[in-house]
Amino acid sequence: MRSKSGSSPSDGAVSGRAWLMLALATVGFAVNFWAWALLSPLGPRFKDGLDLSSFEQSLLVAVPVVVGSLGRIPVGALTDRFGGRVMFPIVSAATVVPVLYLGLAGHSSLGALLIGGFFLGIGGTAFAVGVPLVNAWFPPQRRGLAIGVFGAGMGGTAISALTTVKLVDAYSMSTAFLITAAVLAVYAVAAATLLRDAPGRSVPTEPLARRLAATTKLPITWQASALYAVAFGGYVAFSVYLPTYLKTGYGLTQADAANRMAGFVLLAVAMRPMGGWLSDRLGPVRVLAGSLAVVVAGAVVQSFTPALAPVGTLAFLAMAAALGAGSGATFTLVSLRTPAEQVGSVTGVVGAAGGLGGFLPPLVMGSLYGAYGTYAAGLVLLAIVAAAALAFTLTGVRASADAGGREPRAGRRPRTSAGTAA
Repeated sequence: MRSKSGSSPSDGAVSGRAWLMLALATVGFAVNFWAWALLSPLGPRFKDGLDLSSFEQSLLVAVPVVVGSLGRIPVGALTDRFGGRVMFPIVSAATVVPVLYLGLAGHSSLGALLIGGFFLGIGGTAFAVGVPLVNAWFPPQRRGLAIGVFGAGMGGTAISALTTVKLVDAYSMSTAFLITAAVLAVYAVAAATLLRDAPGRSVPTEPLARRLAATTKLPITWQASALYAVAFGGYVAFSVYLPTYLKTGYGLTQADAANRMAGFVLLAVAMRPMGGWLSDRLGPVRVLAGSLAVVVAGAVVQSFTPALAPVGTLAFLAMAAALGAGSGATFTLVSLRTPAEQVGSVTGVVGAAGGLGGFLPPLVMGSLYGAYGTYAAGLVLLAIVAAAALAFTLTGVRASADAGGREPRAGRRPRTSAGTAA
């Protein structure tokens, strides 16, 4: 199905309203991700207070990740059908419920935390709502930057890292959750009032199951899923497990570890729009290749557990920048090579792969540390996976992009096609 005219000008012009919708979507993404990441900074506290094993602590912070990841598949398809104007308020309002439950009653046992964390995963599906909404408002030659700016909303995890422990220490366990719930509720009302879908937005008419089946037949779905599982999955894994890693591996205090994790997150967030911007100019394949090469190098260095100052810090910051840029480049690739009416569905699958990519590493790291007393093997595995993704990027993904004619040369903007105009 081709898009109707008027949704996204082909000459590269962008209206003020498009930028407003981008801003609203980015705020919504950040607020929902803030809620999604509430349990991570408190992981060490729950470990000590509830006498959890390393694996149980890893499971606790990983459950919202996997639920939020898998939930992106149906939510993305529903966004294709009903639009972001409907889905953003629904997802935000639904996330309020588990946040209130965890803050008021669900933090006294591992079982209660796992139940709350399961439904907290709803907040993680907001990504699959925002990408198709933003994609439809911008022309192809500006989508890398636009999707990258929206992706910066993943900085909501930094808000959680910087505020959750401090609020709990200063007031009570419920305070951080109650504040987050209030912000979510305000955003849900604001989104219902102000958010709009792009004029002429493509609306699929096929049943949900048929649309999801069609999505699985697109090569870009699986290529982007593999790359996003490494790029965004690596970011998610570090953002939820880095406090534990730094506390256990380097003996940092909980507050210090949470602050350093926030620095990692903020750099990754800042680099995501940069990855999209560079992809608009150099092509997403080039940006992905460079990003993955940096991840390989950083993981190898950190596998030797160097001193934090300066080698360890530089290794983590380099990986943060690379993972952020690689995440932005991946969705530039999606926006250029996905038919407009399928962007939500493809985003759901790719987003799920990215989230699942962040689910497994904390469990692996916790298990390996419990067995060997070191994180070295886990970081070596990261280097191997990133190297495999780099090889795939330089071969299969590059060949597919060249065949489609949508990998721009340096200094040139990507061409517009009917199949990609929103």
